[in-house]
Amino acid sequence: MITDPNVERYLHEHAPLPHPILADMEKLAQQRDFPIIGPLAGRLIANLLKFGHVHTVLECGSGYGYSAMWAALALPANGKVVCIEYEQDNIDLARGFFERAGLQNKVKFLQGNALDILPTLRDTYDFILNDANKEQYLDLLPLMMERLRTGGMLVTDNILWKGKVAEENPDEVTRKIMDYNSKLIAVDNLWNSFIPLRDGLALSVKLRAKG
Repeated sequence: MITDPNVERYLHEHAPLPHPILADMEKLAQQRDFPIIGPLAGRLIANLLKFGHVHTVLECGSGYGYSAMWAALALPANGKVVCIEYEQDNIDLARGFFERAGLQNKVKFLQGNALDILPTLRDTYDFILNDANKEQYLDLLPLMMERLRTGGMLVTDNILWKGKVAEENPDEVTRKIMDYNSKLIAVDNLWNSFIPLRDGLALSVKLRAKG
């Protein structure tokens, strides 16, 4: 945990869930020890979507749809979340949750590896959430940038990796995340903020290319 446990607890007490389906999804994550972004990061994503008048969201690495559910709840009636997920079992679980919430019309699932699927997409998106395999982050970045509209936002989860990015002698996965963070900063037309919420979020706005 990056933040002080007492602060973390206080924040949770002031972040009510907008729909009971999220509590069921969190319970499943706890039972299965399955990584999800959690309610604090979910609420931040929902705020960004509402403020930015977002209509289209692309997610790389959707699991069983927890963060996509936050997005769908925040989007307008004509909004759409496109979820890329490798495991078909996770997609089947996600579909069940979305049907229970009555939001199945807002979501589309694509099964496979994001590295293979992104080059086949032709649409651009207002908002992209990157929570895929951490070792793929660097390779995914240029592909996600192609699909993100100018003025849109890329949000990347786990960029602080349990605080390991600040430790000496990082392991291989941590080094890959550190390389990704450095690459984000080096991209000329990205405006980045790193947020120490939960496991760390990078908020990256795509600016108009120079020249």
